[in-house]
Amino acid sequence: MAIELATQYLPFVDEIFTTESKRDLLSGQNFDWSGAHSIRIWRVDSSDMNDYGRTGPDSGNWSRYGPVSALDADTQEMTLRKDRSFTFAIDRLDSDETKQQVSAASALARQLREKVIPEVDSWAYLQMCENAGLVPTPLALTKANIYEQIVEANNALDNAEVPETNRSLVVSPDIYLLLKLNRDIILETDIGNDLRLRGVIAILDGLKIIKVPANRLPDDFGFMIAHPIATTMPVKLESYKIHEDPPGINGSLVEGRVAYDTFVLERKAKAILYQAQA
Repeated sequence: MAIELATQYLPFVDEIFTTESKRDLLSGQNFDWSGAHSIRIWRVDSSDMNDYGRTGPDSGNWSRYGPVSALDADTQEMTLRKDRSFTFAIDRLDSDETKQQVSAASALARQLREKVIPEVDSWAYLQMCENAGLVPTPLALTKANIYEQIVEANNALDNAEVPETNRSLVVSPDIYLLLKLNRDIILETDIGNDLRLRGVIAILDGLKIIKVPANRLPDDFGFMIAHPIATTMPVKLESYKIHEDPPGINGSLVEGRVAYDTFVLERKAKAILYQAQA
């Protein structure tokens, strides 16, 4: 006669490791999307400089300031492309017989950590990489060349007249490891607690280093330097509901919807440099 051994189930759920989003450090445009599915922003050109005609206007001109030109102006339209949702049900007996470990509230929080946040992050980084204004030739990054490539990339933003302060360096854990293995690099880790809480782990060449999980980045991602002036990441709608005993279900019905997108302003695209790996 076989003896059935006792099994004890503990009130503990084995959760998947997840990382909080850090994309707010890369978004600096606060456009108002209230009541609108798309918005337009103006792009206005500037005028060329002329030599002032001190003794009189040139032939054919009536102004000593030079020929009068009309300023061209057009718009960039940004329309939300992502309208995503999820739903699942939790039976009342399932919740009771697992000692409330399978509950609607905890399941919703888990859905946000493991599905919603990673998806919104991945879309944001993809759009920034695909629309970056500075894109050097892909190369194989090593601990020997990583510092030189980052410094040269930061210099490229200087030459593009991107604001020098508030730039961020986005790296994967593997690229951050290369930085630590390079003995010539001295990472400034004495940073303010407010930045550390937002996800900044160090400073290099004036850049705030942000480490992002590789599964949220494009496959060929090397590193990215970005100023928040170039990107807007609207999350227009976040709606999460828990319905208790809705028609047809004895338990909880969880529903969620999130409408979001990421846009790079065309006139400010050079505030993003994306270095892909070969």
